[in-house]
Amino acid sequence: MTQELIDLRNSILEQRYADALAIVDELEGMSKKAILRQIKSFLKVLLIHLIKNKIEKRLTNSWAASIRNAVLEIQDVNLKENKKSYYINLDEWNDYLEHEIDIAIRDASVEVLNGVYSPFQLAEIVDKEQIIHQAKFILKLTYDYSIKELAGVIDDYLTQLPGGENWKLGKR
Repeated sequence: MTQELIDLRNSILEQRYADALAIVDELEGMSKKAILRQIKSFLKVLLIHLIKNKIEKRLTNSWAASIRNAVLEIQDVNLKENKKSYYINLDEWNDYLEHEIDIAIRDASVEVLNGVYSPFQLAEIVDKEQIIHQAKFILKLTYDYSIKELAGVIDDYLTQLPGGENWKLGKR
């Protein structure tokens, strides 16, 4: 990116505005790609913990924190600087979820029940559509609630997951 900024400066100084605009477009594309990569990373964390919860039928403080933090980060990163539009609109999550679910299953196989399932076995067990549906519901919350409200709303939702009531009551 440093080279692009140097090239942009030189293009402006040399009054090559078409070149400068092309560099601005390139920088904008690089920025959007980095943001989408960050969102996908948090999305994978969300999916991994939803998978663990579904298979193990329990919810730990650590898992709840990971889900909550992933969703809060997605909300923060997804909202553009103008605070009125998003990098990923509500109706655009399907492709991201379809792509990330397979990666999440592979990664979750290391953690679910202390790694008892291979990625292949876990892929057979996990109901992808159900996990994707759950994730979509949670992601919708990022469009419906403010940053201040969202953490509490997520915690309320988590109590409805398998083991969520025990988590709420502090039971193990």
